[in-house]
Amino acid sequence: MAAPSPKPPTPRRRGHHQHPPSSTFTRRLHVARCSPDPPPPPPPASMPPNPNPVLSLLSAVPDWADAIQERRVRDRRPLYDHAAWREHRSSRRHLRHLLTSLSSRAILSLAPPVSAFTAFAAAIATYNTLLPAYALTASSLPYQLTAPALALLLVFRTEASYARFDEGRKAWMRVLAGAADLAGMVMHHPNNLHTRPGTGGRQADDDDDPLRRALINYILAFPVALKCHIIFDSDVKGDLQGLLAEDDLNVVLASKHRPRCIIEFISQSLQMLDLDEQKRSIMESKLSCFLEGIGVCEQLMGIPIPLSYTRLTSRFLVLWHLTLPVILWEECKWIVVPATFISAASLFCIEEVGVLIEEPFPMLALDALCKQLHDSIKDVMAVQNSVHSRLVAKTTKDHRGSRCENNGWPSSKREEAKID
Repeated sequence: MAAPSPKPPTPRRRGHHQHPPSSTFTRRLHVARCSPDPPPPPPPASMPPNPNPVLSLLSAVPDWADAIQERRVRDRRPLYDHAAWREHRSSRRHLRHLLTSLSSRAILSLAPPVSAFTAFAAAIATYNTLLPAYALTASSLPYQLTAPALALLLVFRTEASYARFDEGRKAWMRVLAGAADLAGMVMHHPNNLHTRPGTGGRQADDDDDPLRRALINYILAFPVALKCHIIFDSDVKGDLQGLLAEDDLNVVLASKHRPRCIIEFISQSLQMLDLDEQKRSIMESKLSCFLEGIGVCEQLMGIPIPLSYTRLTSRFLVLWHLTLPVILWEECKWIVVPATFISAASLFCIEEVGVLIEEPFPMLALDALCKQLHDSIKDVMAVQNSVHSRLVAKTTKDHRGSRCENNGWPSSKREEAKID
């Protein structure tokens, strides 16, 4: 007896969904991704037991320069004051800059390429001196034709880097201005008034004061969290510890995107604050500058200048200085060595400055800007409390004996008649 043929699968009807088995309901749901997960990083290659001493010696100078450069990136930069500006425009600045050249991050990072090209020029000069019949020489016409192209590459590279630096600076100014504006609106929020029994007057309701103080701390914490978000190896816990409570700090530290977590604290605090709808909507609209600042900062950090442009400039500089001793030998002889050194130091320094300011945020005094905002808000709060206490004391003063004597007004009808 033949086995019964299996039933064909029932086709799915459009508009209806087939429910999976009940066991699949226990599985966790995953958010759909626009792109597949990145592959896991390859395991680190094991170091050879006996590295080549020549390669170790050649890589010692670049490693030393990179270590100094990365250490200087983490240095905190101060804001300029009147004394700093006076020193900045001093007529002795050229001598001071020359004497501090060895401590410059841009100059120290030039040690590997400049020393390599100078040594290569010395090797070419030695070869041409020992074997003059087979000397390596060439016409200088190609250099005269390509020099403007190299100049344009360096100029455009530096201008593009400074445009990124200026965009990052403006984004931070908008974030700080928005934080100061929002904190000022919270501080000048009038308390609701109600009549307390037995007081015979209307007293201020201070129920919102703890929430307002916490909201101001959230606002002050946002620039700090954004700074730690875009600066590598920042001490997030140490920077936020004096601004947030312990439980709030734990929530922020557990978040994957800490600036957006603090924005959520600010938004929900505004909803809990006793405000009219118009003022609440105005305050919530101030959060758009925070979100815009996050977007600009993440874009500048994640998207560099097109790498093809950077690589073209680097390759052009390398080929230029590799062939420079050959071009200059007939006219300069051994002067090609110092000429190559000066040319490499000058042109590579311009390219290095463009690379440094391409990442704008380590070049900005973000710590000093955050501290300046914190100090200014605290000073405004102190002044506001002092002025409020003074005005309350004046309005509650007994007017029976004298009428506003502290303000210079007449204290009796007789003095009023004299003034009339």
